[in-house]
Amino acid sequence: MKISSRFSIAVHTMLVIQILGKENKTTSEFIASSVNVNPVIIRRTLQDLKKAGLVNVVAGTGGAALARKPKEITLYDIYAAVECVDGDLFSFHDNPNPECPVGKNIHNLLDVHLADAQLALENSLKGVTLKSLIKDYKEIN
Repeated sequence: MKISSRFSIAVHTMLVIQILGKENKTTSEFIASSVNVNPVIIRRTLQDLKKAGLVNVVAGTGGAALARKPKEITLYDIYAAVECVDGDLFSFHDNPNPECPVGKNIHNLLDVHLADAQLALENSLKGVTLKSLIKDYKEIN
């Protein structure tokens, strides 16, 4: 199981807007050239980010800008904005056999651990801001 690439594309998009947007107009075509995807994918990503209140977009060739300060945007905000996961992170197989001793107890055995794992991931994402990624970028660049 993988989290959709929409998440990494959205993070990349946000970083391009903030890091390269001071000297370049951050149009979908410009951002797409950095991400190396079709501009349509970036336009959809920008729509999701705008809907979540993370970016402002000027129609036409106006470009995009962050709607909040980088220190106020977490990876979780981006993750939630692009809906990488619909509901629970872990999928469960349908209809375990209720006549089997393992099948009838599998949810009782696993559900709490899977929920804890998802919560740990989400809390980890909440602890990383766009500002910290920009700082890391500057250190390696």
